Amino acid sequence: MSTFAWIIVTSLFGGILSVLFAAVLTLNTRASWVQILISYAIGALLGAAFLNALPEALELSKNPGQMTATVLFGILLFFILEKLVLWRHCHSEECEVHDPTRSVIAAGTHQHDHGRSGMMIMLGDTFHNFVDGILIAAAFMADIQLGIVTAIAIIAHEIPQEASDFLILLNSGYTRKQALLFNLLSSAATLVGSMSAYFMLQDMRHLIPSLLGLAAAAMIYVAMSDLIPGLHRRPEIDATIKQVALITLGISSIWLAGNLFAHHA
Repeated sequence: MSTFAWIIVTSLFGGILSVLFAAVLTLNTRASWVQILISYAIGALLGAAFLNALPEALELSKNPGQMTATVLFGILLFFILEKLVLWRHCHSEECEVHDPTRSVIAAGTHQHDHGRSGMMIMLGDTFHNFVDGILIAAAFMADIQLGIVTAIAIIAHEIPQEASDFLILLNSGYTRKQALLFNLLSSAATLVGSMSAYFMLQDMRHLIPSLLGLAAAAMIYVAMSDLIPGLHRRPEIDATIKQVALITLGISSIWLAGNLFAHHA
């Protein structure tokens, strides 16, 4: 397939797959399933960042110092952006916007968010999906293999996040059908972002290394800031062993995908 075809297929397939998988999770409302996905997603994100996106960015930029500064800037940028999202969504100490497990538990016990705007959550998720699309397009335009593993990592972390959004919408009073529709519409932003980036980068390919650096920063930040803290709520030795095993599995799957698809480069 052409680079453009890869971008369209992965953006569209990834968005639909993550939403449908999230819908299945919410129908069962099993927090343990979400925990498994979160642990795997951490490994996939870190593997894609350190084994693929960052090495490719360093190779293309020819300036390691500038690229590491870009990654550092990206981590700070995503911290600020997330602060803005949290400020709009959360006005109490207990907030489940970035905690999929807490959202699952809340839904299972029929708690409500006391008027938190589900639409604001969807707007924030739409922007997040749009950025994901840009990162996917930049990765594919640098290298097909890099695009594939980046898409895998993004899909892996989107599933528990979409499950969280789905349940927050339910807790806000939306029906399951409405929540599913809103999530599908929000996921379309991934395709919009990837197509926009593809056509923009045709004439500005010099931006690709910087976008890959930002992609690495995004994956590192999401794994370390949003996902790992939730695992610390289960410090028992058996839970820790499972978490480490699943994180290792996530890293290994990215490494394996990178080797399997290396001939596309």
